[in-house]
Amino acid sequence: MMLQRFFMIYMVAMLAVALPHQLWADNLALPDGVTKADIKADLPQPYVVKKGDTLWDIANYFFKDPHKWLKIWERNLYITNPDLIYPGNEIWFDAKKKKQGGLTKVRPQPAIVAKPVERLEAKIDTSLLLTALARQDFVSPEAIDGVGYILGSQEERINYGANDHVYIKMKQAAHADDLFDVFRTGDSIYDPDTGDLVGVLVEHLGKVKVTSQASGVYRGLITETFEEISRGDRLKPAKDVNTRITPSYPKAALNGKVLYIRNNAAEAGQNQVIGISLGIKDGMKAGTVLSVYRKGGSIEDKVTGEEVQLPDENIGDVMVLVAQQKASLALLTRSSSAVNIGDAVRNQVRR
Repeated sequence: MMLQRFFMIYMVAMLAVALPHQLWADNLALPDGVTKADIKADLPQPYVVKKGDTLWDIANYFFKDPHKWLKIWERNLYITNPDLIYPGNEIWFDAKKKKQGGLTKVRPQPAIVAKPVERLEAKIDTSLLLTALARQDFVSPEAIDGVGYILGSQEERINYGANDHVYIKMKQAAHADDLFDVFRTGDSIYDPDTGDLVGVLVEHLGKVKVTSQASGVYRGLITETFEEISRGDRLKPAKDVNTRITPSYPKAALNGKVLYIRNNAAEAGQNQVIGISLGIKDGMKAGTVLSVYRKGGSIEDKVTGEEVQLPDENIGDVMVLVAQQKASLALLTRSSSAVNIGDAVRNQVRR
């Protein structure tokens, strides 16, 4: 078997035949030792070689029993020095070539494939992004009241943790096993130029699952907690965090700015959360990567005596966590200097 597979792999590059596209047909003459019952009917040709293919795989595509391919190869022993299998090669079987066993030899010609230069982006650790997405959110001002809230519990306790049973008041219908994020609103984010409220930071406290309903009150089970949950904490449909976030790099020119630094801090550093003035309208989504720039100062040219404006300097990179229409919450994934409100946010610098 190993010897047979060796020969099969070694003969493949000469199997491409310049035939028009066709399907298997019942009236084609078959090579000796092969019957209509041996082949799979109505298979499109050519077979396009994929990465990792061997001739055994190709034989299995055409024939019910791949060993039948050997009967064809025995009629084509002139194929003694084939090249390796290359993805993209087209493999044809022409049953009309009966004297040659169904195969026709062609000489592969070298070809030059021109492709644009691809830039390998620096690898980004998305674990911090996923943690941030699980613990917080950025919602529109209209969503801060949520769809319900924690009413209390049978024990009349004030605070609750994982596996505690609670009562829930809903503003809309819910069903058993529906899952909700328990949250409190945090800082509001405003555009400093217009004064418009563009979004509200939300802190996730945990998750609660609806178990039943009676007399207009829902029963729930707290399945997970990040902080203590209290009466009056609000609910919103549980966010499904995408664990396979792929960093994306916008091609269109973008110009925004830092609107907010978490906890109203004066400056931000690496792994801190900031708000930026680019949103869904600008193509933002979870995973979008941008750069932060500090405006360049000015310096006197000692030769000419003129004041020269220095270029803006890249001081960090951010990845978008959550986008709203006009703004986004982002994680500062790299910083070489403190980031301040008003610093420019643009397409990531091409290092």
